[in-house]
Amino acid sequence: MASDGLCVVITGSASGLGAATAAILARDGARIVINYSSSQKEAEATAELCRDAGATEVIVVQGDVAKDEDCKNIVAAAQHWGRLDALINNAGMTKHVPHHDLDGLTAEDFQRIYAVNTIGPYQMVRAARALLEAGAKASGRASAVVNVSSMAGITGGGSSVAYAASKGALNSMTLSLGRALAPLIRVNTVCPGYIDTPWFTKGRGADGAAKVRDAVIARVPLKVASTAEDVAALICFLATSPSSNMTGELVRMDAGMHLLA
Repeated sequence: MASDGLCVVITGSASGLGAATAAILARDGARIVINYSSSQKEAEATAELCRDAGATEVIVVQGDVAKDEDCKNIVAAAQHWGRLDALINNAGMTKHVPHHDLDGLTAEDFQRIYAVNTIGPYQMVRAARALLEAGAKASGRASAVVNVSSMAGITGGGSSVAYAASKGALNSMTLSLGRALAPLIRVNTVCPGYIDTPWFTKGRGADGAAKVRDAVIARVPLKVASTAEDVAALICFLATSPSSNMTGELVRMDAGMHLLA
């Protein structure tokens, strides 16, 4: 993977998918800004793992992507590099509410979920645009924005109506920004299905998460549950030069779930 010397910001990278992505890029000597909202201890531990793996520089920055000023501060941590080669918008949130329970979601729930999942990536792109364009001019190829969405944004499924709607909006925004930011910045999105991470355990408890995992494995054509490392490898592909001619793509990784009638 051609990420040697890559300058990258990864939001929501204290643990899970964001941390797995940082670890892969670290092995190729990337410079990484790790962002967290509330999990400082986990973020520092991830940073240390990245340093041990070979990252050239790792910076840990607290910030809530729902807040525009925080987005600017996260990007400012990379300012001394003079460029960004990739921005990975991984921070996300949900509220687990059955889709039939229309009373289970308030306007405030929708606003918070949209603020993190949809508005946050937009604000991060806006804050990082100048450094991403500088990266493109320095390298001679477009810099990368990789959004982490969900199959819920395509199918309307997932943990809640608000979550699915926010990810559907993120998917549409990928197309809009792909057009608007070319040729210096390319924008692609990963749409995972089930990922075997603590995300499901936090939302459903250990027993509930195990039942979901087993049900997914039994149902999907490939009979596997994707790990954080599986999806992180796809993110890193979209963030680096092997995908340099791709923009405006929504790339699914769901073990074939979308093939089911």
